Amino acid sequence: MKKTVRILGTHGVPAAYGGFETAAENVARFLASRDWRVIVYCQVDGTGPLREDTWNGLERVIIPVDVPGWRGTSKFDLLSIRHAVKSNDLCLTFGYNTAIFNLLQRAKKIPNVINMDGIEWSRSRWGFFRQAILYTNERIACFVGNHLIADHPEIEKFLLTRAPRRKLTTITYGADPVADAPVGAPVSRGLEPGRYLTLICRPIPENSIAELVEGFSRRPRGYKLALLGEYTPDTDPYHHQIHSSASDEVVFLGAIYDKAEVEALRFHSAAYLHGHTVGGTNPSLVEAMAAGNPVIAHDNPYNRWVAQDAAVYFSTADDVSRCLDEMLTSPAQMEQMRAASRGRHEAEFTWEHVAGQYEQLLLRFLPDVDARSPEPVALEFSS
Repeated sequence: MKKTVRILGTHGVPAAYGGFETAAENVARFLASRDWRVIVYCQVDGTGPLREDTWNGLERVIIPVDVPGWRGTSKFDLLSIRHAVKSNDLCLTFGYNTAIFNLLQRAKKIPNVINMDGIEWSRSRWGFFRQAILYTNERIACFVGNHLIADHPEIEKFLLTRAPRRKLTTITYGADPVADAPVGAPVSRGLEPGRYLTLICRPIPENSIAELVEGFSRRPRGYKLALLGEYTPDTDPYHHQIHSSASDEVVFLGAIYDKAEVEALRFHSAAYLHGHTVGGTNPSLVEAMAAGNPVIAHDNPYNRWVAQDAAVYFSTADDVSRCLDEMLTSPAQMEQMRAASRGRHEAEFTWEHVAGQYEQLLLRFLPDVDARSPEPVALEFSS
């Protein structure tokens, strides 16, 4: 019988909502190439019955939802799980936000591997009510999941306070290498290839954008700093703070969703600024390394493990300014860091490596595996 897995918890394929969906798509396509039957649940706006089709070798169960925001996502998750448990297929769930519904798999003894996606409940932007919901669902997921995936060794350490080690495996996110890119994307936005830096993230305080912009703007750099994202300084006090401290060399490009354009902007940038302070392995950092970017990263265990020698690290705006002073005046250092970025990506963050680890793990939980099959090799995550 063909190996089968049902992928739940994301908006589906093709990926259009960020790193988590991209990870699910790449894992799904890898498994399909390895002769798995892969069914992906996909959320769309609207009403009507669910429908099924195929996309790039993947089976899709498309579920229309007419409720906006997180309530719509919760409804989609419930409908997806109710459909999935009609079979006895192995489930791979991305995220624990609605783990209460995963009790259905548990009740029917359907194996469910859950990617825990960081410590999502700790993010202050959710507010107390959402944080409480996420916290509760995190605890439920640790109980009902047959196995839990952490995206970073530090997240695995945290989950050890919730679940036994036998239930935990660390598997990171990946990124496609960017070996070349047309110059049209930066040039059309007034950026000279090799003479600008990039900062790509959600504009919220936990991503240290104010410190990065302030440190960059301390003095003329001879480089521009290109910020991607929706900034609304007239209505958001934090965005206003960022705009107010920005020098004339800071350029606000707005949100750019085209993957090829973002890759080109990364590839032709002199360096990448990464201010994330929470979470595990951040996709934007991995993608910057895949493009060969030297990195200035916030100094925390998450970023240090991911970037290692590909980055220099900051805690304050003064640190950012000092790092830029040293790095931008040393072509040899920047070249060394570019090589370190590509080397680190190749060693740990290619999709083939990441998705291969998913396959090894999922093989352990396939229902009705022939007892004569050899036990899969235990996963050892390199450090």
